Amino acid sequence: MTTSKHIHVTPPLPAYTTEEPTSEALNRLSGPAIVEFGAPWCPWCQAAQPLIREAISSYRELPYFRVEDGKGRRLGRAFHVKLWPTFVFLRDGKEVARCVRPESVKTLAQALAEMVDSD
Repeated sequence: MTTSKHIHVTPPLPAYTTEEPTSEALNRLSGPAIVEFGAPWCPWCQAAQPLIREAISSYRELPYFRVEDGKGRRLGRAFHVKLWPTFVFLRDGKEVARCVRPESVKTLAQALAEMVDSD
């Protein structure tokens, strides 16, 4: 059994990783967490980075998984990711919100609020 690693968010965001956590590891998380799916060469992913940095600036202690998605990547398929970037907001291992190609900080902030405030 492999253990998943997560990073604590501190701007600037780290590079995408191909060492993705398993679905089972994410399901076992307690509390809020964010999973970002994308690719380093993706222009939409690059454009969203200032938005996510601003939106999460007050949530630096949240577990944040930045997963490089693509063909054959199981985790992205498990979350039915179709477009990049996709931000999945989890609470106790369950999805409570999602943002696909966000165009504003407000959109991300609303999803963060849902994640943090969900019961």
